[in-house]
Amino acid sequence: MVLFLQNFYCIRDVLIRPAEGTPNQEPSSSAQALGEALSPRQPARCGQAADKHCTEALCEEVFQKTRRRERQRKWTLYALARFWMIVVMQAPRSLTQALQDVRSGLIPFVPMDPSSTEGFFAKCKATHFRFFRALFEAFLKRVLPKAPATYAKELRPLLRSFTNVWAVDGSKLDNIRHRLKILWKEKATVLPGCLTVYYDLFRGLARHVLFDPDAASGEQERARSLFERIPKDTLILGDRAYCNLRFFLALAAHQLWGLFRLHHQLTVKRQKLLSRRQGGGRGILEDWIVLVGSGVGQPPMTLRLIVFSQGAFRRELLTNVLDPAKLPARMALETYPFRWGIERLFFDLKEVFRLNTFYAANVNAVAMQVYAAVLVHTAFRIAQARIAREHRLPPEALSPAKLFPRLAATSWHWTHAETAFDRTQQANPGVTLNKPEWAGEKWASILLDALLVEKRKNNRREIPRRTKRKWKSLAHVPRALSAFEELS
Repeated sequence: MVLFLQNFYCIRDVLIRPAEGTPNQEPSSSAQALGEALSPRQPARCGQAADKHCTEALCEEVFQKTRRRERQRKWTLYALARFWMIVVMQAPRSLTQALQDVRSGLIPFVPMDPSSTEGFFAKCKATHFRFFRALFEAFLKRVLPKAPATYAKELRPLLRSFTNVWAVDGSKLDNIRHRLKILWKEKATVLPGCLTVYYDLFRGLARHVLFDPDAASGEQERARSLFERIPKDTLILGDRAYCNLRFFLALAAHQLWGLFRLHHQLTVKRQKLLSRRQGGGRGILEDWIVLVGSGVGQPPMTLRLIVFSQGAFRRELLTNVLDPAKLPARMALETYPFRWGIERLFFDLKEVFRLNTFYAANVNAVAMQVYAAVLVHTAFRIAQARIAREHRLPPEALSPAKLFPRLAATSWHWTHAETAFDRTQQANPGVTLNKPEWAGEKWASILLDALLVEKRKNNRREIPRRTKRKWKSLAHVPRALSAFEELS
């Protein structure tokens, strides 16, 4: 059986050519994104077994564990997953166009019945998004041991005190492209849901992704609901939205640590100065034990405040790590900017994988597109780390906005080439054919310089912001409320 991820989503030996003017150097092969082999007839080049990837067997296992009364029929979970990943990587103009390409054979990688185009929309509406969430979690569990922990090397000393260093943040999803008929009279922009993500700073990928169909749900409540799944002694970075007593109390109850930017609405009373020293240049770095909270509703909590000030610049961080030996003040100050890695993740999902445009107008289909995008992003981040390691570069030196589209295009060309060769062999039984070396094709290689992050030569340009519009969650639209309750 040809692997699901081997046949379409596998980046196989994408070559990175040396830059112009480099001494004679043979192009070296990069790593694979989702798998390592395109054909089971190449055992010497197959690095992963079929049961190590997101195969049809895995999809069936996930479906059987997750199902309640659902049945698969023509559009199985396997077929839905493959189709949505094609949508994420190819960005068709519409789902109807993509389905027509599948039916006409332009996309020969989705096991569907040609007459089941209408059945796709019915299946997306009827299949709860928990199946795709479970599929992403099962896939992540399988590929995580192969994900190089080569991102954020500057934070390596933290692993002596913490098991992991993650960042947390939430984001509302953009409005859907086509509006439901029942929403035509709604003047407000209707949002299909929101996300909460825990991002692994060392592996550079999302460890937990929670989709909520209610865009108005509380961001902190969503983040706290995932505490049970986070390994103990993990340090979590977050912006000031997470800096409150309830969040710190929940962290302590689950033996977790937090480092957040101080929210100035908190009542902070300084109790003891641990240290005060010059923090680089003319800046001053102070380390305080503080009492946080007014005592109304819940007792104050002893925390640690780290303050750095230099001229007009001032940064205040609050943490429940009270021991300066476990998290030195200077290390905390250097660690917090890495929280922006999760902002980059949201940018990649929305801009590179086009989650700023949703094709379908129902909650389940939106969630399917979201989890398919996160799954492909996870695979490409692993590929990014391996490519960088082979070329002795930090992964951050490669631009995802340049690399990911190239990986997707190379995967597409490579799969078409393999499919054409396989069909040629089937048409010539008993004839031994020599397979061309795909690595020599132009679409299989690119100059390394073309993938590197470019340093900004001038000040950051101002991006025109969209005018703020009144928005409403799809779950709060009266005419859609009954449908939402049925999904819940």
